[in-house]
Amino acid sequence: MTAQDSATRPKRIAVTEAATGMTAPVAATPAPHGSRRTGTVMAALGVTAFSLTFPATAWGLEGIGPWSLVTLRGALSALIAGGCLLALRVPVPHRRHWAGLAVVGAGVVVGFPLLTTLALQTSTTAHAAVVVGLLPLTTAVLSALRTGARPSRMFWAAALTGAAAVIAFTVQQSGGALSAADLYLFGALLICAAGYTEGGRLAREMPGWQVIGWGLMLCLPLNLLGAVLALQHESFQLTGHSTAGLLYSAIGSQFLGLVVWYRGMAAIGVPKASQLQLAQPLLTLVWSVFLLGEHLPVAAPLTAAAVLVCIAVTQRARG
Repeated sequence: MTAQDSATRPKRIAVTEAATGMTAPVAATPAPHGSRRTGTVMAALGVTAFSLTFPATAWGLEGIGPWSLVTLRGALSALIAGGCLLALRVPVPHRRHWAGLAVVGAGVVVGFPLLTTLALQTSTTAHAAVVVGLLPLTTAVLSALRTGARPSRMFWAAALTGAAAVIAFTVQQSGGALSAADLYLFGALLICAAGYTEGGRLAREMPGWQVIGWGLMLCLPLNLLGAVLALQHESFQLTGHSTAGLLYSAIGSQFLGLVVWYRGMAAIGVPKASQLQLAQPLLTLVWSVFLLGEHLPVAAPLTAAAVLVCIAVTQRARG
């Protein structure tokens, strides 16, 4: 069944993925317990993939300019996604989906990678990871506004507590001063949350991997043009680190990570899936120590404990 066909079916029918046979439940139908468990695993895999994005970006910046890194990352991801769409003969999405796909492209394909890459020129990955820890709450708020979802008071209390822990950690580490990098990161939060929200909504009507696939294809012309222009003005040196950083950010973060992430959001809902990302900055802190040799802040274990408790509460709260 294609995404177009699903528009004519009753809302309680699940949308079947043309290539894999998996199903993504429509918003009107509560997901079965097994499906919710699978969705939680998928979303958690996405968070794990995303947690390596900042270290990979830092590696990429060792030899590649920021604009070149972002545009090459998006173009390479689009070529992989386009090959999958072509090989599986996936039909072009219905016209009503293109506005949402444009938001996905602007948020997670162009906006977030660009703003965070610019921030990482002057910010450590540990600091950036903690600031971006506010993404779950931002996503939950935008999701409630966009979809009309009404999570429970317990859900919001746990989400706000987790966000407060992240904010306290950020203020303690930065001394209360906001830098240009912080402004880039806060901008990235808003635009990425919009992309996640719209992508999660679309993943209930079409397979999640097709959501990010078409979002990448929509941005391919812009990324190709940007790469041509950026490579003429920025340094480009393929070292072991810069190559690994480019390949991982393109394949692991930009494509495969988003495939399982949108799949998970379709099964358990955007607000609950977004709260799993409270663990992302803590994972990134670990990677920053082992891969980049950065100093792990003393407050990180306390923040980790508070955040993990909030994750457990939000996953049990009923919206």
